[in-house]
Amino acid sequence: MSYIDGFVIPVPTARREDYRAHEAKWWPTFRGMGAQTLVVGWGDEVPPGKQTDFLRAVAATPDETVVFAWMIWPDKATRDAAYKKMMEDPNMEGVEMPFDGKRMIYGGFEPILMEGEGA
Repeated sequence: MSYIDGFVIPVPTARREDYRAHEAKWWPTFRGMGAQTLVVGWGDEVPPGKQTDFLRAVAATPDETVVFAWMIWPDKATRDAAYKKMMEDPNMEGVEMPFDGKRMIYGGFEPILMEGEGA
């Protein structure tokens, strides 16, 4: 069964293209390790909520935009093996991220319903 990694990331609005290029650069690596799909959404309508919201979840500042992204893997084992391999890769050390990774929210999800194109 497919497995999904989800991410919510605050990205400096002025670095939109840097962030897009960062994701485009790393996608072939993830794809080569088995990832099937990458979707990256740049916040276009992310309103403040009354109790919680995407903005507060990542402590976004007024000069940042919230990114919502996910990657689909064929299964959890493939995803786990890919991340283990990447964490052991010395080339991953010192990679500059165009966002504050300490405020990124991420998690792995087992799908309970997938419909439509790309499901």
